[in-house]
Amino acid sequence: MDFKNYIDAIRLNFLDEKELRRSLFEVMGFYPHNINFYEQALMHKSIGRRNDKGKPLNNERLEFLGDAMLDAAVGHIVYEHFPGKREGFLTNTRSKLVSRDTLGKLAEEMGLKRLILSSGHSHSHNSYMAGNAFEALVGAIYLDQGYEAVMRFMEKRILSRLINIDKVAYKEVNFKSKLLEWSQKNRVHMEFRMQKQSKDKDSSSPIFIFQAYIEGVAGESGQGFSKKEAQQLAAEATLKRLKREPQFIDAIFAAKSDRTKMEEMPTMSVPDTTVEQEFIIHQEEQAASTPAELADTGSEAQVSQPDSHYSDETDDFDLSDITHEAREQSREDIIAAAEAAAFQEG
Repeated sequence: MDFKNYIDAIRLNFLDEKELRRSLFEVMGFYPHNINFYEQALMHKSIGRRNDKGKPLNNERLEFLGDAMLDAAVGHIVYEHFPGKREGFLTNTRSKLVSRDTLGKLAEEMGLKRLILSSGHSHSHNSYMAGNAFEALVGAIYLDQGYEAVMRFMEKRILSRLINIDKVAYKEVNFKSKLLEWSQKNRVHMEFRMQKQSKDKDSSSPIFIFQAYIEGVAGESGQGFSKKEAQQLAAEATLKRLKREPQFIDAIFAAKSDRTKMEEMPTMSVPDTTVEQEFIIHQEEQAASTPAELADTGSEAQVSQPDSHYSDETDDFDLSDITHEAREQSREDIIAAAEAAAFQEG
C-alpha cells in the first residue's frame, strides 16, 4: 500500500462525524441519516474491532445485504433499460455490472476506497476489499433510507455517471473460457453435459439446459436458447460457486486425487492378442450394413460426436460427416439431425 492510502486509512480513525458525512456526500451524492450504518460499512474485518458484547464489528453482514440489494436494483435497471431482451442477456449484463472487479473499480473511482478502515497491509493483499466495501455501502444505504434510495444511487450516481451500461452489456465475457483456464491451470477435467432439450411454449424456440462437471463433481447448470448461451450461464454460475464454496473445491480435488491414484495403478490382466476385438468393424460387414444398422452400431457414417472436454465448437458441425441419406434431406432436417447426434446424452 502506498503512503497516501496508508495515511487515508489512519485518518478515518480521527474523522469527526461532520467530516465523515461530508466525505460520504462526495461519494454518494446525498447525506446519510444514521451515520452508524456507514461507519460499519467502512470497517474491514482486518481491524479486529468488537462491540460491547465481544462480537466482531466489521462490514461482512452489510456486504451480504448489499449483495442482495445490488442484484435486485441492477436487475431492475437492466430489465427496464433493455426491453424485449431475453433472460440470458439480462442475466449476463447484470453479472458484469455487479462483478467484484467492476465494483472494485467503482469504489476506487468514487473515492470510497480511501475511506476504508483496515489494517495497514490489507489494501495490497486483498484485491476484493474495495468491492466488498461497495456492497456494504449499498447495504448501509438500504438500511438507512430504503430500496428507492438504492435505486436512485445506482441510477443517478453510478450508471448515469460512471458506467456505460450499453457498452458493458454488449461486451462479451467468455465465462466458459475462464472456467476452462481455471481447470487447465489446476490440471482437472472439465466438461459440459446437456441435461435437457425442449421447446419454449410461447415461441417454440429450442431450450437447452447444460451442467458443468469438474472431475465428475456436479457444478452449476444453465438454461438458454442456444447451447452456447446455456454453457456460458452454467460456467458463470460454477465460477461463482468456486469462489464462494471452499467445500466445492475440496470435493473436486478429492475426486482428482482418486482419479490419479487409479491411473497410477498397474493393469494386472493383459489382453489376449489372438482374440478378435469386438469393436473392430470389417469392411465387408460395413458394406453389407443398412443405414439403420449403421445408426444402431455407432458407425462413423453418423455425425461424429465432438469431445465435450474443453470444446468451444459446440454449435458447429461438419456436413461431410452426414450420411448420404441425410444429404438428401432439407437443410433444416440436416441441422436438426447433426445437433441431435452431436449432443446426445452419454
